[in-house]
Amino acid sequence: MAEKELAELLHLVSRRLRHGYVRRLVPLGLNPGQARALRALADTERPLRMVQLADELRIVPRSLTPVVDALEEAGLARREPDPASRRSTLVVITPAGRALAERARDARRQAGEELFAVLPEGRREQLRDLLNAVESHFR
Repeated sequence: MAEKELAELLHLVSRRLRHGYVRRLVPLGLNPGQARALRALADTERPLRMVQLADELRIVPRSLTPVVDALEEAGLARREPDPASRRSTLVVITPAGRALAERARDARRQAGEELFAVLPEGRREQLRDLLNAVESHFR
């Protein structure tokens, strides 16, 4: 059997991680996009404009609308007019949204722990360092 390319291996491992994460999000009533939006909102000290949240998630603003609609419908976030700009809308995380963001963060951590449990701690640290080096190069 021929060795797989690094990019292919990374893709396969990422898919496994995502599947484990999604499996843990389903009972929370979230999909990965909604969980990412909640995490971004929970990680800021103030509400974000829709365009800022879209930038944070690296998506176009029109793709964010259904995500925010779903969060709002579930009582996890709400839209408010931006007092600094009549044309802008703020997205405000609710206390329920903040609590669920933390549960989603735990779900992601658990999925990673399960996936990487096959590696001894030292190898996990080494992998973390290597991936951080690649990621920091593109920031």
